[in-house]
This record gives sequence, C-alpha cells and structure tokens, in this order.
Amino acid sequence: MVKITDVARHAGVSPSTVSYVLSGKRPISEETRQRVEASIRELGYRPHAGARALASSRSNVLALVVPLRAGIHVPVVMQFAVSVVTTARRHDHDVLLLTQEEGEDGLRRVADTALVDGFVVMDVQLDDPRLPLLRSLERPSVMIGFPADAEGLTCIDLDFKAAGEACVEHLARLGHRVVALVGSPPEVYVRQTAFAQRVVQGFTAAAARGHLASSVHPCEATPAAAREAAERLLREHPALTGVVVHNEAILEPLVDAFEQLGLRVPTDLSVTAICPDELAENLRVPLTSVALPSAEVGERAVELLMRKLDSKTAPEATLLPPRMTERASTAPRNTP
Repeated sequence: MVKITDVARHAGVSPSTVSYVLSGKRPISEETRQRVEASIRELGYRPHAGARALASSRSNVLALVVPLRAGIHVPVVMQFAVSVVTTARRHDHDVLLLTQEEGEDGLRRVADTALVDGFVVMDVQLDDPRLPLLRSLERPSVMIGFPADAEGLTCIDLDFKAAGEACVEHLARLGHRVVALVGSPPEVYVRQTAFAQRVVQGFTAAAARGHLASSVHPCEATPAAAREAAERLLREHPALTGVVVHNEAILEPLVDAFEQLGLRVPTDLSVTAICPDELAENLRVPLTSVALPSAEVGERAVELLMRKLDSKTAPEATLLPPRMTERASTAPRNTP
C-alpha cells in the first residue's frame, strides 16, 4: 500500500507538504502542487477516507434526500439520483441516499453527525416543513424544486410553470380550443408538491390567456385509472381535442384508451406531455413533449452544492427553460 511518505519521497517534498496539498489548509506553490499531484497519480496513492476527513474537516459524502412517498414515479426519480451520484464522484464525493419519509427529523438526524458535507433535497413542497431547518443548518444544501418562499435557499429545477404554458400554447397554435391536463396522482397535489402545482399554474394561465376551455384531472398511475380518465374526459368534454399529460406512468395506456374509445392520435386528438425524451420518443405514437432534464438538473445541483462547500457564490434560483420537441402526437385541429 502506497503511503503519504512514499508520495513525499517521490515528489521530493516533506510529508506535511503532501498533506497540505491534499487538504488545502495552507497555500502551496503551483509548481509544487503539480509535482505532488503527479506523484499521487503515478504511484496510485489514495488517502484513507477517515484521515482525509480529519485533515479537511469534510466527510466527502453528500446526502441525497428523496422521500419515496406515494405517487412518486420511481424510474424518473432514479434518473435524478444517478446524475447526482455520477457528478458527485467527479468531485471525489460519495452519496448517502435518504429515502425514508422522516421529513425534518431525518434531516436533523444526519445533520447532527459528521456523516455528510451537504444536502441535495428532492420532492419539494410549496410549504415544505423542512425549510426552517435547511435555512438554519451550518451545512449547505441545494433543493431540486422551488417552494413558495425560496428566500435564503439555493434551488434549481425545470421551469414547470413555463412547461405547462408551452404545452397549451403549442395546442392553441394548432387551433385546439378545448384542452385538458391529465396530471399526477391525487396525493401529489394533496401534498402541494411544487413541480406538479407549477404545471397546473402554467396550464391554467396559458389556457385563460388564449380563451381556451380547460380542465385539470389528477390521475392514479395505473392503466385502469388512465382508462377511467379518458372515459370521463370524453363524457364531460365531448369537444375535447387537446390533452397535456404530466404523469409518466400512464402515457401509453392513456393514448391506448383514447384510441379504443374511437379517437385517433393525432387526427382526432392531439397529445403533449412533460416527460423524459426517451420515454416520449419510444411510445407507439411518439409524443410531442417538453423534456424532463433530469441529468442536467442533477449535475447542476451538485455543482451548486460544491460551489457552496468551497465558499463560492452560487445563484439562489436556477430555472431551466422548457425545451419542446414536436413529434407525431400533435396536429392541427380536425374541423368538420
């Protein structure tokens, strides 16, 4: 096993100089630092995690807080998680995944130890009970999502309000005058989950601006619920020609249900979605969609957290603009 003394001997410096290069506790000349780092790479030296933590007062571990609550679409959540883990490793950090629905207690339990350097927090609610604790912690945090009051917090997410607006505006440009949002499971709205509420806000605002008849329908994430939603929509809104879907699990069964009920997509009914690109483009009828940029959001969340850990300025709010791709599921309204 390569020791710090081996690195020092190879680089022609003292062991304390190698330690200072690793910890950053004292300024070291650029030439010396590069020589030490070259020796570390050549010898394959890896500092002991415990010793490194003691030297730097860091654990080199980030916490990813993802309460796996009812109504969450786990495959999409895991896309965010993979991006966070991959980016953290590029910064020589591991990730501790916190999935229990413990809310503030779970955060405090971890924050009261030296287990992690900072937090990436998901499944943000408009009035999130974790906010007071996150504002008071000595350890930095980044939220993937925007609560109603984001003052003093660092938040990043897709601009879901603009995404909802973009879907409606696309349908309006195609001449559709009666539209519906088939949204997340009811419990997601009951919790006031921020991203779902923002989509509703954008959808209803754009429909009102365009003088479109509109309605919002939460839907459980099952094929049976998708079928029931399609039947109810056609019964209550017989002039419906445009649908926005914000519920990844029911995309395919919902399109199938509409077609089984006699509506061809896109000839009779145009469908848009907010979902990952790979899901939209691989359905039987490829869907016009606003991409869910999970990889970019996860990566940038970690980058923001690393800036805060390095005492650098980080923007408090980062909203990614929606990116829509038109596919085969939308067309001009079919007028008799």
